[in-house]
Amino acid sequence: MLAIYGPIDLILSVVYFVMIIHIIMSWLINFEVLNVRQQFVGQIWYGLNRLLEPIYEPIRRFLPDTRPLDLAPLVALIIVISLRAYILPVLFGLA
Repeated sequence: MLAIYGPIDLILSVVYFVMIIHIIMSWLINFEVLNVRQQFVGQIWYGLNRLLEPIYEPIRRFLPDTRPLDLAPLVALIIVISLRAYILPVLFGLA
């Protein structure tokens, strides 16, 4: 069972850190600390958006429209944290 638990936990850990980077970058871009017109920043930003959009899009369908504030990253982050900390250990008998 640990042979399955380990890779799933690793994938969720990577997704967690990528989401944290995306959320922090969005704050820095909105407060104009970072500029997406810079080539390096723009490539990272668009790459993260393309990577995380398939995760955020189904969540946005269920959430109410709060136009200036996007709650999908927060909900996705809470889901990933719940999976890593509570659901997976129970499923694999580690809790």
